[in-house]
Amino acid sequence: MGWHREPLIGFDLETTGTDPLQSRIVTGAVLEVRAGEPVGRREWLADPGVEIPADAVAVHGISNERAAAEGRPADQVADALADALVSAWDAGMPVVAYNAAFDLTLLSAELHRHGLPSLAERLGGRVPAPVVDPYTIDRRVDRYRRGKRNLEAVCAEYGVVLDAAHDASADALAAARLATAIAERYPKIAGLGLAELHRSQVRWYAEWAADFEAFLRRKGEADAVIDRVWPVRELTDAVAR
Repeated sequence: MGWHREPLIGFDLETTGTDPLQSRIVTGAVLEVRAGEPVGRREWLADPGVEIPADAVAVHGISNERAAAEGRPADQVADALADALVSAWDAGMPVVAYNAAFDLTLLSAELHRHGLPSLAERLGGRVPAPVVDPYTIDRRVDRYRRGKRNLEAVCAEYGVVLDAAHDASADALAAARLATAIAERYPKIAGLGLAELHRSQVRWYAEWAADFEAFLRRKGEADAVIDRVWPVRELTDAVAR
């Protein structure tokens, strides 16, 4: 059948910013998706403990007032999200996240920030896997396509309906459907086992990062550095407390 026709776990975060080591979780969603339809859904709203910048509010629509009034403490949300993902991995199900290196690194930074067990610790020392990242896969299989590669644009390319961009549940569902659509278009992707697909994405992401870094340096950004690690970047002292 192929991994894309088995149950998938869609995962997405909406956050306070774009730096995964500095930003905080505002909303999160974990969906079980079968045959393209959600059969289980868990959603969280967090009080991030810091001000949500106006530009972030404009993207996801969660105000500081709502987060403070209705959100659960940030540590509880991070803990619950991590447990949900680990349960999926323990059951052998892949976690699908669009631009997984952002969402999984940010979640890992939140766990670190609050002194909670890491994803690897919850997995008994195993690497968080398998992860399926339609962003990384699409960049590999269609390297020369022009235009944007955000979730909305790539969904349009593959005919996937995105009901409400920047809503965590809608984005998580779209990511799972997009993973299936890419596998349907590219039989070589569908034919990979999940472990092999995960390893391939580690390599593909590193190769893309090296190429992009070289491009930026040719364009005059001599100090440009693009992190090559996927799907969870190494946490450093740069994690904001």
